[in-house]
Amino acid sequence: MIDLPSAIVTATIWAYWIGVGVMIFRVRRHTRKVAGLVPQQPLERVMWLGFLPLVAAWATLPYLAQTHAHGPLALPAFATQQPLYAWMRHVAAIVAVVCLLATARCWVRMGKDWRMAVAVGEDTNLITDGPFRRIRHPIYAFSILLMLATAFVVPTVPMLIVAAVHVVLFNMKARNEERHLLATSGDAYAQYVQRTGRFIPRFFAPPH
Repeated sequence: MIDLPSAIVTATIWAYWIGVGVMIFRVRRHTRKVAGLVPQQPLERVMWLGFLPLVAAWATLPYLAQTHAHGPLALPAFATQQPLYAWMRHVAAIVAVVCLLATARCWVRMGKDWRMAVAVGEDTNLITDGPFRRIRHPIYAFSILLMLATAFVVPTVPMLIVAAVHVVLFNMKARNEERHLLATSGDAYAQYVQRTGRFIPRFFAPPH
């Protein structure tokens, strides 16, 4: 029997990474560059070693939870037998889909300026409107929320470990990008930082 929340998040995660592939192709077509697919910074290269197995695990664990009845990869009994949690799993699956749609909006706004890694030596526009108006890293914010929704739907030990690593890596990546943009964009980015949140909107700018 198909577990509907797991099936939804599995399809959502695969659609997410297909979307990433589309963005790589789109940027490549417009700029003749590989959209940061191969990181240039040493720190991002190290992080990439963590991202690759993380993405593979994220894409497969929700599927494996549907195909295993027992063991660490299978859904724990409470996930389907506890009524409130079972209902909340459906809500989390819907949240995952919303995160995908919101991320797609960010991709559309970034267009050819989208990159997977820090664009060292490249001319890219500083985007501060649309989804980026109040959050500096909306794509990462939605990715983190999508991962947390996945872990709620598939509360296995391996999935929870993957979620924890994901949150840590995306925090590291966001902070690294901010250091780069402060160095390359100067005051314009510093002022943007003052009026926005990293992952959560900042509705009131701090006093000058």
